[in-house]
Amino acid sequence: MKAINLFKFLLCTNCVKIETGGGVEVIAINRNFPGPLINVTTNNHVIVNVYNELDEGLLMTWSGVEMRRNSWQDGVLGTNCPIPPKWNWTYRFQVKDQIGSFFYFPSLSFQRASGGFGPFVINNRELIPIPFAQPDGDIFIMIGDWYTQNHTALRATLDSGKDLGIPDGVLINGKGPYQYNTTLVPSGINYETITVDPGKTYRIRVHNVGISTSLNFRVQNHNLLLVETEGHYTTQTNFTNFDIHAGQSYSFLLSTDQNASTDYYIVASARFVNESLWQKVTGVAILHYSNSKGSATGPLPPPPDDFYDKTFSMNQARSVRQNTSASGARPNPQGSFRYGSINITDTYVLKVTSLVPINGTNRATINGISFLKPDVPFRLADQHQLRGIYKLDFPSKPMNRTPIIDRSIINATYKGFIEIILQNNDTTIQNFHLDGYSFFVVGMDYGDWSENSRGSYNKWDAISRCATQVFPGGWTAILISLDNVGSWNLRAENLDRWYLGQETYLRIVNPEENGETEMGAPDNVLFCGPLKSLQKWNPGSSAASPLGHSLNHFTLLLGLFTLFFLILAG
Repeated sequence: MKAINLFKFLLCTNCVKIETGGGVEVIAINRNFPGPLINVTTNNHVIVNVYNELDEGLLMTWSGVEMRRNSWQDGVLGTNCPIPPKWNWTYRFQVKDQIGSFFYFPSLSFQRASGGFGPFVINNRELIPIPFAQPDGDIFIMIGDWYTQNHTALRATLDSGKDLGIPDGVLINGKGPYQYNTTLVPSGINYETITVDPGKTYRIRVHNVGISTSLNFRVQNHNLLLVETEGHYTTQTNFTNFDIHAGQSYSFLLSTDQNASTDYYIVASARFVNESLWQKVTGVAILHYSNSKGSATGPLPPPPDDFYDKTFSMNQARSVRQNTSASGARPNPQGSFRYGSINITDTYVLKVTSLVPINGTNRATINGISFLKPDVPFRLADQHQLRGIYKLDFPSKPMNRTPIIDRSIINATYKGFIEIILQNNDTTIQNFHLDGYSFFVVGMDYGDWSENSRGSYNKWDAISRCATQVFPGGWTAILISLDNVGSWNLRAENLDRWYLGQETYLRIVNPEENGETEMGAPDNVLFCGPLKSLQKWNPGSSAASPLGHSLNHFTLLLGLFTLFFLILAG
């Protein structure tokens, strides 16, 4: 019997407001900010019906969910036409051979800066044990930098060639900071409180859903035992604080073994910045023991003292290793795939720099190419034999030429095993994500990568994940086994850089395709651009009152989440 999980999303901007001095509208889902949890199990089929109540096109993407054989559901411009305003569209996909902690968010037009994000969990099947005792509960924490301007104002700033500047704060689960300091934090702000029982162990899943700021996460007087990141179990290591970069997700075990005389601070503070200028860019929530006798008081637990040690954060990242003996989605151990002994078929050195002027505007580039947003999804264009939609000439190394705006993508080889070097010649951390895949993070260092750098690669227990950081003036090397056919977005997770063109796609086609390695376009495929005349039906025609619709016509329904509540934060 096929297990199906059904979810219903209504996205709007006028149903939830955060009070941060003035009112700030956010993108909410079912009047929820952040959005509701999607909680499924390996190999489940997932149906998400999305109603777009925004005044612009919308796509939802599922960061880290690999969409095996089915890039049609990935939710970015290279795979899907936007859902027009007041329309609805239904995503249907299987969470095939995956476990772990992920999140979803709107992928278009800088919309994630206004919200629309939420947690996405894929649980192990019962027959496959997790590599630690079953926790007493799951806690979901979404952290991220935040501006009081909405996404339309922020992208207007970028369009004008200006920098976004220092964020106005950091939100934790959509709420502002606890008043730990009367000078820095005004009174009356609605802050997040997480209640726990003493003597228990909780799994805390933390996601940095912000625009670009790297955040240091810590819980006062508590250790964080790292156990998983983005779908793969890690060697279990205790940390007192941990750097989480934009677009990354981690799971920790937290034991409530401290004295309950007071509550404890949960902190997410900006990293690699001038702290005197950025001290307000700090999120503070409260860990409340159910038998606590008082409020949290005193100074916040300190961030890493590494102003003169630029290797601290990199060494922490290098210490994240794969638990090779644990089973993931399948019974076989995670370490059974001997990636270190596979011959590399192609190498791509992808260099990013500071913004460059192109045609009178500031743009972000990879190898001197700033990506031109597609008018029509690439595989849909292929299916309809459209020509000139994209070019398969993305350079495999930096080119000594004038930067250009173009729609050039990587022509990757099905079943190849490729090496990608992410070279960051900018002065800020750049984070990268690849849809459709997990990759092995085999090396990172400062300086320019060379072939001799391969001698430092971790060929045994490198963590496999979907998002990685590249430190300023440094490089990160990743290895990818290309077994998932489709068009897959490789992008900056710094939203400003992504918006300004720091992305491309990997086009992976099986030349002997017979329907087994790639699904066809779904029956409800949307058409746009040169194919818009084929759009004969209006999926929004039945969405006049989406929250009141009967769902009895869906069969094999295991779960439906339509949660309603209003969050007001100060």
